[in-house]
Amino acid sequence: MNIQWFPGHMTKTRRQMAEDIKLVDLVAEVIDARIPVSSRNPDLDELTAGKPRLVLLNRADQADPEMNRRWGEWLRARGQAVLETDAKSGAGVSRFSAAARELLRDRLEQYARKGQTGRPVRAMVVGVPNVGKSTFINKVARRKSAKAGDRPGVTRGKQWITVDAGLALLDTPGILWPKFEDPRTGLNLAYTGAIKDEIMDLEELASSLMALLGTRYPEAVLTAYKLPGLPERGEEENDVAWGYRLLEAAAGKRGMRISGGELDTLRMARTLLDEYRAGKLGRFTLESPEELEVDGDG
Repeated sequence: MNIQWFPGHMTKTRRQMAEDIKLVDLVAEVIDARIPVSSRNPDLDELTAGKPRLVLLNRADQADPEMNRRWGEWLRARGQAVLETDAKSGAGVSRFSAAARELLRDRLEQYARKGQTGRPVRAMVVGVPNVGKSTFINKVARRKSAKAGDRPGVTRGKQWITVDAGLALLDTPGILWPKFEDPRTGLNLAYTGAIKDEIMDLEELASSLMALLGTRYPEAVLTAYKLPGLPERGEEENDVAWGYRLLEAAAGKRGMRISGGELDTLRMARTLLDEYRAGKLGRFTLESPEELEVDGDG
């Protein structure tokens, strides 16, 4: 499945961010802990123009706890400031202000020496669609300031949110980049809902996700769908074909059939994606630091 999705408003957003970066002290990059590589926009390095960056490993409650730890270590080993958060429950969010100040300590001391002690820290919050940016901002601000939604493309336009006298946040719309070099990136973003379902073949997408979960977290799949075991995989069988057989097995166990008794795999596909995105199947991380190093970015 070759996924490309770059609506016109994202080009406009890139231009706006390039202007707004001059107004902020640091960048808070919200990434999805379930897909820490795929949910990082490679264009941000250029767009954020050398500003200090705090990486927020968000949706940590839906990701594999051991992998959260390993990803945090991996990022810190490469000199990145990292904060593990779950914006929905608010876990880790209260540490944001202190982490931002620590990152800007030298600059804040410089301001103090110049007598600018009351100047608030200004942070631009960035990330791809549907990683929880707006929910994070609302938790930090303790009020509903930013529009939040579980579908990509909810945030539009520039929004400044004053948290308190010492902190102001700039919310930005989620932006993807024009071309995914690795097809796995597009798939991972589609699994988590960062790319609109309307442009996807949902049965193919769900089959691919089922194969991935069946390979990485087989026990969770067997438990969730009460399967006696995973179907035997043929030597020539690709991920989608094997995943589709898993999808059929799950549909059978859930009693999902259409008239004539045929398995309703489309309904099962939607159910799988909904349950995965809601964290109902378990805590899964779909990428590991080791894979990144094997792919030559270590």
